[in-house]
Amino acid sequence: MPRNFCRFRLFAVSLLIAILACGSSPAAQTSRASQNIGSPTTVVIDAGHGGHDRGGIPGQRVAEKEMTLDVAQRLRNLLTASGYRVVMTRDSDVFVPLPTRVAIANSYRNAIFVCIHFNSARRMGAGGIETYFYSRDSLQLASAVHYFVAGGAPSSNRGVRRRGYYVLRKTNIPAVLVECGFLTNPTEAAYAQTASYRQKLAEEIAAGVRGRNSVAGALTTTRVATSESIPLQPYIDQTKVAKSEHRQSKRSHKKSARKKKSSSKPTESEASAVPKNPES
Repeated sequence: MPRNFCRFRLFAVSLLIAILACGSSPAAQTSRASQNIGSPTTVVIDAGHGGHDRGGIPGQRVAEKEMTLDVAQRLRNLLTASGYRVVMTRDSDVFVPLPTRVAIANSYRNAIFVCIHFNSARRMGAGGIETYFYSRDSLQLASAVHYFVAGGAPSSNRGVRRRGYYVLRKTNIPAVLVECGFLTNPTEAAYAQTASYRQKLAEEIAAGVRGRNSVAGALTTTRVATSESIPLQPYIDQTKVAKSEHRQSKRSHKKSARKKKSSSKPTESEASAVPKNPES
């Protein structure tokens, strides 16, 4: 075959590939990225609390266990419709121990774990959305889910944080825990008690699951690029913060003990005022 013809055919093929690449829309590229052959197809959804465990703090009016289960069931419906295999750690108002939840998650390979919670605090003004992860391979999923949920909620963005919660620390698959707002905050509690808002939360979590390979990787999707009200926040490693606080607490305790011990010893003037023989 003539050399010039080979070169021409190679050029034609290269040109065709370039044209096809330019013609691909960002949406199509995102779709392909999120449908990688190796991407997890099973989603284990964990609705926090349940049964005798209402969740939240003592005296809290809104039961967290009811809100988490409702959002989890809505999320299941959305992901099932998108072709995912969905497993629920609980699908009714029952108490499931944490080791059992972890065992369910770890029984699936090629899967991801999404734990749904609502926050609470003594201070009624506390509010916002935050997402937790523990292992490094969970960061991408946490980042994607958080940007969608924080972007779709009227609450403040509290960022993505690393913390050693049991269900995050013990799972062998990518795992995240989403705090969908504070039920002790009157405004956020009112939102959470509306079916439309819980549906919105489920939709945003589902969007994060579907877009985890593209949103967290390059942050090039329209959904994130146009969310100017959601600044990139630093990842807060609260496992290190907790260790630092623990060491500081131990130092403070030792310092306090030394101070207390020294204050219990009488001064020279006090010692001279005390008779050496108590019976005299």
